[in-house]
Amino acid sequence: MTGINRRDFMMATAGAAGCLGGLCRTASAGKTPPQPEQTLLGKTGITVSRLAQGTGMRGWNRQSNQTRLGFEKFVALLRHAYERGITLFDLADLYGSHVYFREALRSIPRERVTILTKLWWRYDAPIEPGAARYHRKWARLALQRFRHELATDYIDIVLLHCMTRPDWDGELQPYMEALAEAKDKKLVRAVGVSCHDIGALRTAAASPWVDVVLARINPRGEKMDGTPEQVVPVLRQIKQAGKGLIGMKIYGEGRLVHIKDECIRFAMGLGLLDSMSIGFESPEQIDETLRIMASVRQAGIT
Repeated sequence: MTGINRRDFMMATAGAAGCLGGLCRTASAGKTPPQPEQTLLGKTGITVSRLAQGTGMRGWNRQSNQTRLGFEKFVALLRHAYERGITLFDLADLYGSHVYFREALRSIPRERVTILTKLWWRYDAPIEPGAARYHRKWARLALQRFRHELATDYIDIVLLHCMTRPDWDGELQPYMEALAEAKDKKLVRAVGVSCHDIGALRTAAASPWVDVVLARINPRGEKMDGTPEQVVPVLRQIKQAGKGLIGMKIYGEGRLVHIKDECIRFAMGLGLLDSMSIGFESPEQIDETLRIMASVRQAGIT
């Protein structure tokens, strides 16, 4: 496997000197920031915004920093994201964010947004011989509940949540079968995984079942599955396989907010990510990142 090459680092990490000199702040904080670009998500046929609203900052036990904002503030945040041109919304059963987005959909046209959610299979009984039929059933019931919680006939993207082992494609076969069945029935448009392990990420790159991968990436290796030199070549394999690729932990789960410009330049400069999911907690955070993205485009880094 080849490592990250000189061009990747020159384009992604260094960026343009003009950006460091203040280009990333060309838009006044008081003005509406430019909207993110829209692009196809791999070969799925699904159109997404280059920036996604994440809903799982410190997410666990069906709550997150976003849900802890309270119903009114979180729903207003989701609507603000949509008004700013964000059309990809990164939800999960584990975050408890479905019902909040259902409320946001009262004023957001369903057909204009892409809903991504994740199935937390660890709520079920242990994976063991003879349990496969129960796991398939539980997966079907979970998908039915998801659609009810979101008040939608279909979900655009459903991922198996938090793959931490390279053999997940064997261990979770019943869930994969249930998701493939839902895809055949048009209840789900694309399936895949979110990864928290370099071996799991490599398995996702090679799996024909996977349509979409959610992968951790930033320039400092914070909260990632390995160093950038280790992870980027796997992301390249995912991209070359035609799979949709969404980056997460762009700001290292908050550890890299002091170098936001560098993080965005790195992510966009790779030329691999279809979108970036960031767990914004305020409208101001959304607007700031959109301005940075616009400045990076203006500098010609992508």
